Amino acid sequence: MASGPVATLRICMEAAALAWDAANAAARASGVVLSPMASREDPDRALAVIRKVWGQEAMPRALIVAFRHAGVIFYGAEAGAGREIVGFVLGFPGWDGGLHVHSHMLGVLPDWQSRGVGYALKLAQRAACLDRGIVEVRWTFDPMVSKNAWFNLVKLGAAGRRFFLDFYGDMPDLINRGDSTDRFEVVWALNSERVALAVARGSRPPSVEGPILVGAQNGLGHLAPIVTGEAPGPGVRVTVPRDYHGLRARDPELGRAWREACREAFAACFEQGLVPIWITHEGQYIFERRDSVFPGAQGSG
Repeated sequence: MASGPVATLRICMEAAALAWDAANAAARASGVVLSPMASREDPDRALAVIRKVWGQEAMPRALIVAFRHAGVIFYGAEAGAGREIVGFVLGFPGWDGGLHVHSHMLGVLPDWQSRGVGYALKLAQRAACLDRGIVEVRWTFDPMVSKNAWFNLVKLGAAGRRFFLDFYGDMPDLINRGDSTDRFEVVWALNSERVALAVARGSRPPSVEGPILVGAQNGLGHLAPIVTGEAPGPGVRVTVPRDYHGLRARDPELGRAWREACREAFAACFEQGLVPIWITHEGQYIFERRDSVFPGAQGSG
């Protein structure tokens, strides 16, 4: 049986055809058409989305132009007769720990969010990577935002691998301004069984239930965090607010209390070799042993 880079590329090409089928089906379901952002006008079209989602200072135009010129993975979602760009995904190659694409930005206009546009764009990113023989995508996200965690871990089938305290430092955009930028780094293993199950909507939550490290004072009301003092172990759970940004806007002190309680719990889990693989609809992360999720992976990050 053939092996090596040629065989790997052939397998990726076969998988890419199926991946494009899934991406285009998701796009049709969300009312958009997927298209590569390759024209000279596309950086400005993407910038219009960025300004509406993150604000004026989130990304310099020149950097988007450079990304487009370099031919990075850059796809848009177009809608309507005027082919308006309502969302885009942008990622660039990385080599740390092996060739991968770092997915830097996924943005969807507010009126088009929660329609499946972001999902279609991520599936396009997956297919485009497989076209190029790339089988891993990574990105970071704020672990306090439970809806993003659900999208990343459950709907896409990615898994957390590293935890970074204040990863970006101070950020000027509308979403992150004045907050710590703690981040989970997730790994999306494009040809894995975990991802295949997620795309086929066959994912199931872990069967092991461990102790709760952080709970909520008022159940699903998430009025205040409760630090239980339990020790991390497989199946351990950490609760985050259902709407962290809304809570933080209403009560900045309470937002900081949640951030501090959860960051300590996350750090304790990663120090014990545990990584996040699931989040419930109620906002509880479930952690499992790193070596069972990433066999052979080194370091805790």
